[in-house]
Amino acid sequence: MTDKGLERSDERGHGPGPWWVGLGTWGAVALIVFGALAAVWVSLRLPGTPEELATGYYGAAKVVAIGLVIVGSALLGRRRAQAAATEETTEADHA
Repeated sequence: MTDKGLERSDERGHGPGPWWVGLGTWGAVALIVFGALAAVWVSLRLPGTPEELATGYYGAAKVVAIGLVIVGSALLGRRRAQAAATEETTEADHA
């Protein structure tokens, strides 16, 4: 079997990706705050709280976790970029 006439691309045919992809650092901080507020909302049993409190806490914890992962990734990226820049300047000084 040959691949004549078949178009190949690097795209795997997946959808646009998760909703949190383009948030950035400040968006992630907002997610963390929003998740904490949602947990407080559930604990006070304000209107809109699910009957099963564990469900509300679970949803709030997911939002906080996504925010923490995004913030952690951003901080690691900055740290690696700073380390690479420092390494480049050190190599330039020794050359």
